[in-house]
This record gives sequence, C-alpha cells and structure tokens, in this order.
Amino acid sequence: MVATTSPKNVTIDGKQYELKDLSDNAKSQLTNLRVTDQEIERLNQRLAIAQTARAAYARALNAELPKTEQ
Repeated sequence: MVATTSPKNVTIDGKQYELKDLSDNAKSQLTNLRVTDQEIERLNQRLAIAQTARAAYARALNAELPKTEQ
C-alpha cells in the first residue's frame, strides 16, 4: 500500500521513504501506481453508475409486467 505523507515523503507498506532517496525507476513505478489507483477509482465510479441504472431499469421492467395472481 502506498500513501503520501507529505510532498517530500511517501509511505510504502508501513515504511516511510523520502522521495529524493528513491531511484528514478522507483519514482516512475510510484507514478504508475498512482495513475492506476486513479483509474481503478474512476472505473469503480462508472460501475456504481451502471449498477444504479440497472436497478432502475429492473424496477421499470417490474412495473411494466402484467400482474398475475399467486
């Protein structure tokens, strides 16, 4: 897990690192992780929208079905 604790530090798996001490490759991977975390969040939001729409369509369909006696 990655968490930024300040503009100069980052916490990875419970350990704190200064960004200036990370290699260029490590900084690049950190950027990649942040971008993918943002994309996952965006996709989760889209999924929530789609699930809400599906539930509304299911309710609308149910309202349109002929009523039958049990």
